[in-house]
Amino acid sequence: MTNEVCERVPAIRSVMMPRDTNALGTIFGGHILSLIDLAAGQHARTIAPRRFVTKVMREVEFIAPVFVGDAVSFYVRTVKMGKTSVTVEVQVEAVRGVDALKTHHVTSAEVVMVAVDDQYNPIPIVSA
Repeated sequence: MTNEVCERVPAIRSVMMPRDTNALGTIFGGHILSLIDLAAGQHARTIAPRRFVTKVMREVEFIAPVFVGDAVSFYVRTVKMGKTSVTVEVQVEAVRGVDALKTHHVTSAEVVMVAVDDQYNPIPIVSA
């Protein structure tokens, strides 16, 4: 495993664009959820070269809005390793405006990723 359990590492960063806004002018929660899923999947693949699928997204908490132009970073850490699954915590932070030194914690979630074979049956993450 390349990342120690409890070590927080950056997974992805994206600048939010107008196409991802809702009628209130903030970024759709669903767009943030899809990026959380992407970050968790990317992290799982650093643990083992397997195909992973999302089993559960839990403890999703939208703490603050995300705006067009925000640079949003997704930090991940391994919470738990199972035989066929890995639980990943994703913390989402936004940098907005000209103050690149100040980050805003905007969302967090816990995602369970399961390793699967070509028929999408669970398989061990690490070969015996």
